[in-house]
Amino acid sequence: MGEEPYYSDLVCDAVVENALEDYERDFNETICYGADVDADAVITAARRFPMMAERCLVVVKEAQAMKTLDELSIYCQNPLDSTVLVILMRGASADKRKSLYKSVQKCGVVLESNPVKDYELQGWIGEYYSSRGLRIDPDGAALLAEAAGTDLSKIAVETDKLLKNLPEGTSSITAADIERNVGISRSYSVFELTKELSYKNSEKALRVAAMVASAAKFAMPMAVSALFTHFNKILRYEALLRKDPRTPQAEIARLTGIPPYFIREYETAARNYPLPKLMKVIALLSEYDFKGKGGFAGEATPAALLIELISKILNV
Repeated sequence: MGEEPYYSDLVCDAVVENALEDYERDFNETICYGADVDADAVITAARRFPMMAERCLVVVKEAQAMKTLDELSIYCQNPLDSTVLVILMRGASADKRKSLYKSVQKCGVVLESNPVKDYELQGWIGEYYSSRGLRIDPDGAALLAEAAGTDLSKIAVETDKLLKNLPEGTSSITAADIERNVGISRSYSVFELTKELSYKNSEKALRVAAMVASAAKFAMPMAVSALFTHFNKILRYEALLRKDPRTPQAEIARLTGIPPYFIREYETAARNYPLPKLMKVIALLSEYDFKGKGGFAGEATPAALLIELISKILNV
């Protein structure tokens, strides 16, 4: 169960693949969906004994749609050793106060899959690629994170597509590979914009902002949100160093969410945006978030608002 379905789906698929041999499935496998069954039907299937096999497999997908879901606790109080019962709540969670969750805790295993936080995503991508025998450079991970957001399933799908388009045996992925094969360009990337703002490269920042704003899917609230995430990390970085200037890089990464390979960029950003300037930037972001959602923006287009915001940030 859990808001992030990637790991829940992964574990469910692994159980389905490994619980039975192919020749045992006809008589011993039941896969159903919560909207189509009630607790009685699932319990009946789970209490069947296996035929010419060691076990039965019963899988309830989209279990959150079952109106009588909590009644499955009746079975969990006295489960058969020969039955593997999987209750998959995709993008949802069981109520931990109710009897089903409590009874499963006693006789089974609960996997709770929570979303990866924005600041953890690039690290997760690096680890995911490593688990597949690949290496992705930091800029590539940042670009992929921007393209896919925190949807881990989308990252896995985009990686599969990427590998099909790259030469066989490729083991190292670059930002250029992501640009060519995932359909996002650094030139149109808010990630590239935040980088130029960190270094206060005014000309490049304004040029990138213009390209970001010209993209078909551009939305001012999403751009402001990404900018706020960036400047909030700079604020956390500065606060941490004010407390202890000798804080090790690993500890900085853990407490601020800044990947270790971007620490140098944030060192520069902290010099360019000391605390008084940072507070002015965050005030600007709040103002333009309001304008981007229709508040007192006048005749200004979303693209014009972004250019105006970037210009003001560069001049704080």
